[in-house]
Amino acid sequence: MNRAAPDSRTVKAMLGPTNTGKTHLAVERLCAHSSGQIGFPLRLLAREIYDRVVAIKGPDRVALITGEERIDPPNARWKLCTVEAMDRDADVAFVAVDEAQLGADRERGHVFTDRMLNVRGREETMILGSSALIPMVEQLVPEAEIITRPRFSTLTHAGSLKLSRLPPRSAVVAFSAEEVYTVAEMLRRFRGGAAVVMGALSPQTRNKQVEMFQSGEVDYIVATDAIGMGLNLDVAHVAFAGLAKFDGQRRRRLTIAEMAQIAGRAGRHQKDGTFGTLAGERGAEFSEEEVHAIEEHIFPPIEKMMWRDARPRLDSVDVLIDDLSAPPNDPALAPAPEAIDLAVARILSESPKVRERAKGKAMVGRFWDACSLPDFRSLGPENHARFVARLWDDLSEGTGRLGHDYVAGMIAHLDDARGDIDTLQGRIAAIRSWAYIAQRPDWVRDREDMADRARAVEAKLSDALHQRLTERFVNRRTAVLMKKLGDTALLPVTLGEGGAVMVDGEEIGKLEGFRFDVDPQARLETRRLLLAAAEKHLPGLLNERADALKADCENRGEDLAWSGDTVSWLGQPVAKLVAGRRLLEPQVKLAPGLNTLDAPLRAKIEKAVQGWLDSEISVRLKPLVKLSKAAEEAEAGTELRALAIALHDAGGAVARKDSGVGKLDTDKRSHLRRLGVQVGALDVFVPAMAKASTLEAWRALAELSGMKVRPVAAEMQAILPVKGAPPLFYRRVGQQNVRVDLAERLVHAAHQRRARWAGEAPQRRRKGKEGEKPAEPVRFALDPSMALSMGLSTQTYTELLRQAGFTAQPPAELAEGAFGPPEPPLWRWRPRRDGAPRGNDQNRGGRNDNRKGGPGRKGPRGRREPEPKVAEGNPFASLAELIR
Repeated sequence: MNRAAPDSRTVKAMLGPTNTGKTHLAVERLCAHSSGQIGFPLRLLAREIYDRVVAIKGPDRVALITGEERIDPPNARWKLCTVEAMDRDADVAFVAVDEAQLGADRERGHVFTDRMLNVRGREETMILGSSALIPMVEQLVPEAEIITRPRFSTLTHAGSLKLSRLPPRSAVVAFSAEEVYTVAEMLRRFRGGAAVVMGALSPQTRNKQVEMFQSGEVDYIVATDAIGMGLNLDVAHVAFAGLAKFDGQRRRRLTIAEMAQIAGRAGRHQKDGTFGTLAGERGAEFSEEEVHAIEEHIFPPIEKMMWRDARPRLDSVDVLIDDLSAPPNDPALAPAPEAIDLAVARILSESPKVRERAKGKAMVGRFWDACSLPDFRSLGPENHARFVARLWDDLSEGTGRLGHDYVAGMIAHLDDARGDIDTLQGRIAAIRSWAYIAQRPDWVRDREDMADRARAVEAKLSDALHQRLTERFVNRRTAVLMKKLGDTALLPVTLGEGGAVMVDGEEIGKLEGFRFDVDPQARLETRRLLLAAAEKHLPGLLNERADALKADCENRGEDLAWSGDTVSWLGQPVAKLVAGRRLLEPQVKLAPGLNTLDAPLRAKIEKAVQGWLDSEISVRLKPLVKLSKAAEEAEAGTELRALAIALHDAGGAVARKDSGVGKLDTDKRSHLRRLGVQVGALDVFVPAMAKASTLEAWRALAELSGMKVRPVAAEMQAILPVKGAPPLFYRRVGQQNVRVDLAERLVHAAHQRRARWAGEAPQRRRKGKEGEKPAEPVRFALDPSMALSMGLSTQTYTELLRQAGFTAQPPAELAEGAFGPPEPPLWRWRPRRDGAPRGNDQNRGGRNDNRKGGPGRKGPRGRREPEPKVAEGNPFASLAELIR
């Protein structure tokens, strides 16, 4: 048995219960020396202390060495390691072994025992552990100075509690993955969720889960007994889900030392802690003796430490196995149960091929290194031996290294973040094996590259696993609400994008306008909490929103909209319109959702919305607003006032025959034009009103005033089919509805055509008495292309011209033997005596058979004139056909 000889170097055994500051003291002593190393039971704990020392000494002088991770700068003088990764021969000033009582553990105990006995610092060595270790230190390290430290805080038994009654900052300890998942799921329902820590998780995942608890994102953590291995958590209460576990051989009750190690995680520094069990769990009750021992930190002494030769001879495989199986020669030590590395070595030693290659000390040592690969996947000796055998094939021949493509391919195969919790845990266990392999420069080529790849995949899988655990076991909204259940007014509530109401950054519902809607995904047990939290803060949020609405009204913000009888803001109704004294002066009535506002603020909002609406009406219906004001002017006169009111009440267009425009003098007509009114041949109208949005605004106000109005065409096309009454700003012409302003454009074009012909050909007069007026007006041809391009049928165009006072004469028939296109029909126009065109009746649809040259009309000598024949394809063919 190897054992360090007593010498003058200082060896201190810092022993005591949890929360005595032993690890903190060891870190202080490490930093006080010129060099040193500390061995920890967990990679997670080693990483935590590494970060602390880096903050003191700098990253280029501190190393982190574990089986799967190696950060080892060339000038590193202080090293944080797992116990297995400690350098037994390092020449450093300070050495410490944490949780040394684990030397009694059946699986890893022999490693802790060896480090406690044989690893020393030049100047100082510290053995940290439970006070139960005192007899072993006295026997095995008699030169050590034993220093006991009292616990900083009090640990008290709190009895049995239901899961729903657990206090915040509690840790629940279970002893199987199934039990951990069950408890975490129940905590999600009752308390919003919990962090999960198990040995099967990667260190990165455990770090993230622990951080979620430490930061207060969740108030509960569910863990296996790994929580007792030095994890520094701010736990106020530890609840045992059970008091029995399977230790690899049998299911047994926890020892008092194990209970105390776990329970001692409650209370940190000067904060007292409590421990207990979960109510309803069979057998999960502490005996009075156990409670007394835990509270008073009275533990049965450790009687044996596990031992195995840490430096076996490497003369042959058989010698190696014999030394590893040899019993200790010290009564204070017990032979360690066969670990998986030794079991794998036995299995592989039965292969002649393995024995053939494992010859010589170097190759036997290489063989033992391969067998020492940890079984991260928990495959068991047989399956793990097959994996090691595959590695040994490459390590024992050729260059002695694993193929680059093989290692890269196996790492890439595991680079898949899909799957559930169990699938991801399996991949993480597998990548940890390859991370361990990649740390060996004598096993792989490009060690740094392969190690970086393995770490990147492990980090990716760990992130995915953390996300899956959080999604499954954390309801963030409930967790936030339960944190300060006693006073929901203390919860920070803010307004996010889209009206989202956020409690401590978690969305609990939406503020739709001024109405709060709880998230429909919230379960019934949390809905009451959501409402309670919201009700405390809604008045303040609503006041903020009301101020924003008022500002938008004053600045004509884009978030305000008026449609129909509703004013909306941010897509939600804030006011209804009611009829006012005049059509263009409606009043607003705030929506019921604003009733929660204070009366003075509500009055300000109502005034602001009313002002915005008045401004909106003055912009969108500006032409009618001008007409309304003109109608109130005394100098307008009765006729102009009547016409202005008629246009105002008709949406901007009235038939000319009903308008009384013929009674207006020249000055009044000029005033009318300045008001934006156009007097047409058929209608008097306001061209600026020829927009669907403008007409819809007027129609909404008209309906609000109780008027029955025609519909509005959505796209205001030139022509619409006849379906019931013509839409606003349209007149019916034959079997089509024509937009008023476009109908006037066609009539105006016909008059322009007439004027041009009047300048080209003098009027013909019949012979008569001197001073007699011309017998007939100018006849002229029309081009129907504009009408056809607008979509008017020939029948509609003809009817429109008739309504405007135009009549046509068919072309004369070609003389016999003559060839060529026929002449177009010739039109004429005669004004009515009242200033309106002839044929202004919209209902007039028959043909005028008494016009000169019309069908059935006899010629000057009493003969019936023949009907003209029109060649097919002539653009005037249909028009000529209609006017016969």
